[in-house]
This record gives sequence, structure tokens and C-alpha cells, in this order.
Amino acid sequence: MTVRPPPATPLPRQVQAWLLGTLALVLAAHAPHLPWWITLGGLAGGAWCWFANRRWLRLPPRSLSFALTLTAVGGVYLSYGELLGQEAGTAMLIAMTVLKLLELRHRRDAVLLVGLGFFLVATQFLRSQELLMLFYLGLCTLGLIVCLMGVTRESPPPRPLTHLRQAGVIMLQALPVMALLFFLFPRLDSPLWSMPDDGPAAITGLSDHMEPGSIGNLARSDAVAMRVEMAGTPPPGEQRYWRGPVFEAYDGRRWRGDRDLHPAPEPVSPAPGAESRRQTITLEAHDRKWLLGLDVPMDMGMDNARLLGARQWELDRRVRSRLRYQVESTLDYRLGDRLTRAQRSANLHLPEGVHPRARAMVEQWRELSEEPGDLLDQAIDHFRGQDFGYTLSPPVMHTDMVDEFLFEHRQGFCEHYAGAFAVMMRAAGVPARVVTGYLGGEMNRVGDYLIVRQSDAHAWNEVWLEDQGWVRVDPTALAAPDRLDSGLDGSVSDPETMTRRRQAESSWLRALQMRWDAVNMTWHRWMLGYDPDTQKQWLKRLGLISWQHAVFALGIAMVLVSVLLAWITISGGAPRSADPAARAWQRLAGKLAGHGLPPMTGETPSAYARRTAHARPELADEITRIARLYQQYRYEPAPDAETLRELQRRIRQLRL
Repeated sequence: MTVRPPPATPLPRQVQAWLLGTLALVLAAHAPHLPWWITLGGLAGGAWCWFANRRWLRLPPRSLSFALTLTAVGGVYLSYGELLGQEAGTAMLIAMTVLKLLELRHRRDAVLLVGLGFFLVATQFLRSQELLMLFYLGLCTLGLIVCLMGVTRESPPPRPLTHLRQAGVIMLQALPVMALLFFLFPRLDSPLWSMPDDGPAAITGLSDHMEPGSIGNLARSDAVAMRVEMAGTPPPGEQRYWRGPVFEAYDGRRWRGDRDLHPAPEPVSPAPGAESRRQTITLEAHDRKWLLGLDVPMDMGMDNARLLGARQWELDRRVRSRLRYQVESTLDYRLGDRLTRAQRSANLHLPEGVHPRARAMVEQWRELSEEPGDLLDQAIDHFRGQDFGYTLSPPVMHTDMVDEFLFEHRQGFCEHYAGAFAVMMRAAGVPARVVTGYLGGEMNRVGDYLIVRQSDAHAWNEVWLEDQGWVRVDPTALAAPDRLDSGLDGSVSDPETMTRRRQAESSWLRALQMRWDAVNMTWHRWMLGYDPDTQKQWLKRLGLISWQHAVFALGIAMVLVSVLLAWITISGGAPRSADPAARAWQRLAGKLAGHGLPPMTGETPSAYARRTAHARPELADEITRIARLYQQYRYEPAPDAETLRELQRRIRQLRL
């Protein structure tokens, strides 16, 4: 089919206004991710085009448009440092769309803007595939189709509200094709585009290091870190430790991981009769490689996941989009069988000249006993016996973070407790390290799964005991026992720092949030979780054992759907008219066409009635009367409503 370009004819004012409104909806979805000057330029360009449409302004000359184009290209480059990346390319496309508004004079300009609008709808899916965003972009697509119909139709005059129903039908007709492509088209293990690993990320998550404030700042966020579906009853809150990065290198202030310390992953020996816990985790994008799992994950069930030393798992790439995977964990185990000389040295290392007061205190303990178990008990008693506070807003510690925390302020968050406890154990000669992850999780009763938020971020310790291996110790729980049962919001000593989610919620609003989260979780599970592995399993159930079979089945299905849609379109007859008399006459023509008497092209109603009366003499009087009523209603200066009702009644009662 050859598509002729629209002529360079003026654009109707109503269609122009509809186009501006639709493009405003499309650009609004991108606005939070754009530099302020592009958003401001979009508002100015749209306003200028609107006033020009009302004949209050003139569109700018081409020289000014050219200067603005060069300015936009330079601004995008200065903002992003490139022109062709995902974010920079999208910003460039939006800037060019706004500049095209300043040239909106004819129909062909409007067609180009509609095409750019479709591209911008598609680029938004690179950022978000949430259910709410899907509905929003579907509304934008509907508006763009209406604009396209209004731009390309010259007669009758374009009427956007009239085209709305037809655009909806077009989108409904596209749904079967979309479903076939979604389920049968081969899915790739990685996207066709790539993003640099060192680019800026606007998403939060656990870091690759720990220092004062790193987890406290993260815990202020109500963003979801992951959602966990678990077979059976979830463990109680005090056992919901979600293991993430492990830090063994310490420089006196900052804790980091050491990949070279473990030549092989540390072994785990489940206790006899220990129950295995299976989880399905939907992990939100966090721009790191970490994979989380309950307590000590034994297996991730993914080919592209690898187990590192210190029993931490990671993906072979950064988690830049939502990830769904299976985990098998154990809660009763022995972690590690022995320490190498290098591992023992690394987990005992303290820089020279730091934390003198903490070291002096530990030396007093060692004078009483050198047994690791006794020293561990001394450290535990110290946290239980002192008046420590758990807060998201600890005092600023300028010189020595550990000494000031232990002996002066005694106010801190979990990273202060974990860091200080590890220092004390190392000073006592007991190998110790820091483990970060999440603690707890909120149960969504509607969807029967756990919601783990960034506000659940936590840090704890593992100490090495020769007869037990690595043993978990949570010093935060010693000072704030409510942290295990009530979570962050029920344990901090300063309520003003509680997360906004707890401060401004009511029971009905919370219930509504949980229901909407359950709907989103279902969407993630069945639609966004339809990855290549799931597709292969689903295709095998249909007997399609290779991609060649799947592509062949897709081709056959597409042909069948196309034939079905064509048959529905053809059998549906002429487009439904807005005129009630014309719709009634179309129903009559449909009845007669079903008995071998369809109307001919260009045939007038009176000629059609005469031909039908000749072919079916028993209907001659009734058909003639119906034709007379139709012409009377259509062509009289003041159509009578009673005439229309009589026409509709006779057509409805006509029996062939």
C-alpha cells in the first residue's frame, strides 16, 4: 500500500489544539528525567505555538529556529557529555520535538510531530514498565492516533472526539498481534543496546563500602528494595536477615570488600535436619551486582549468578532493571571450616594509631581472659550495659568515629554499632567482619509476600569462633532490641526522623497501598517476569522445542489473526455514522445484504429501494415506506423526531 504524504495545507485549529495537548501529556512523562531548561523550553514552545494558533503571535523565522537548534544541541552535550546515549538521545529527541512545534504550519508538519510522539512514548518504556505508566502511555498513544486521524482526513472536517472511538477500536484490534509478539517472539538475554557501567545512576541501594552515614541515609528512603514470595510461613522478624555485601578490609573509617581474600567460596554445612527455605525474589534495580537472599543463600538458580568468597552472590552485570530469581537458603548452619593465614590476618587488621580508647578497654578484658568466647561476652555486655541510643541522626564525629561513638555520644545507627563491634573484636584478637543487607520486611497480606524497603537496610557482624565457624552477632539488637521485632520505625529514639511512610499514613490508605502493590506484584510476576528462561519453558509445554518452531508458529498465528481481523472489518460493513437515520439505514442494508441484496456503490436510497422491491415483491410496500421515511428525515429543513422513531421501528420490525 502506497501512503501519500499529506498536502501542504493549513492545519485545522481544533486538530492543532488536540495535538498540542497530547504532546504535552507525552512530554510530561519525561519531565522528571530532563534538565530544567528542556522542560522550560517545552512549555515556552508549546505556549508560542498555541498563541500562534490563535493568531496572537507569529511563528519564529527560520533563522531563529536554526539558532535555537544549535543551542539545543550544545545544551544537550553540556548536560550529558554525549549526544547518542539513552538519556542524551531521548533529551535530544524531545528538544527537536519542541523546536518542531515552532514550525507547525501545515498538515505534514503535524504528521511528523505525531511520529515523534510515538517515538517518545516508546523511549519512556526504557525507563519504566510499571502498570500505572503503561496505562498512562496507552492514553498518550490513543491521543496520538486521534491526532493522526484528524490530520490526514480532510473531508468530513476533522472531529477529534468523533475519532476517539475509532482510535480505541484500532488499539483493541492491535492487542491480539501484540500478545502474539509478546509470548512467541524470541526474547533476548540482554537488550540490543548497552549502557556504560560508569554512568551516573539515579537509583539507590547498598553500596560497595560502609562508613558513618552510608546506611543511615539509605534508611530514610521508603523505596522498595525487593519483594519476596516464600514457600510456607515466613520466619519471624528477628530471623529475616537478607545477606548482601560483606566487608573485611578496614582503613580506620571505611569498610570495603576484598575479592582477593577468598580463593574459593566459604563452605556451608547445614545442621542435621535443617529446613531449607525457598524464596522467589523480585529485586529492584540498584545499579550494583549484589544479589540478596535470606540469611545464607545456598543456590540462586541462575546461570549468570556467581558465588564469591564470604558467601555473597552477585550477577555478571549491574542490576539496572527489575530482576526476578529463585533462592534456596538455610537458617541453621555452620559457615566456614577454617581460616587461612591471609584471611585471619585481614579480619584482625586494624590501622596503627586509631581507636586508642577502644583498644585500651579491650586490653583490660584480655587481662581477665584470652578466650574468644569470653571476650565476645564482654563486648555483648558492654553494649547491653551502657546507655546507647539508636538514631538516624547521630552527632557528627570529627576525629575518631569508634571512640567518640563508644565513650562520648553513644548515639548512632547500625553502621556505627557494626563498625565499632568489629573493631573491638579485632582488638581482642577475634577475627571479625561486617555484613550489610536488610533486616525484616513488611508482610503484604493481600498478595502474601514480604516487602523489603530501603528503610530496612542494616549492618551486622560475623565473628570467627574455632568450634563454630562464622557466627552472626547483631550489636544493634543489643542496644535496641525493638529493631528486630518492630523494624526501624519502632526502634529509633528520635521519632522526627521516622520515614514519611509511617508518619503520614492511615489504616484505609495503608490498605489501599497494599492492594495496589499486590496488583503491581502480579504485573511484575506474569508480565515483566516473562524472561527468556520462562519463555523457553512455556514454549516447551506447547511442543515448540526450538526458536525455529516458535518463529514458524508466530508466522502462522499472525496470518490467522490478520485474516480474522480482515474478515471482521469487511463483514462489519461501512463505518458507523454519527447520523441516527444513516445508522438505521445501514442496519437495513445489513439485513438485506444477508439475503443477497447488498447496496451497490453510488446507489441512492430510492434506487436501492426500487431494486429491492423488484427482487422481493412481498416486501415492496414496506421497503418503499421505509425509503420515504428516510428521505423525509434526511432532507427536510426541520427533521421530525417522530419520523426518526417511526423509521427505526419499521427497520427493527422488518422480517425477511
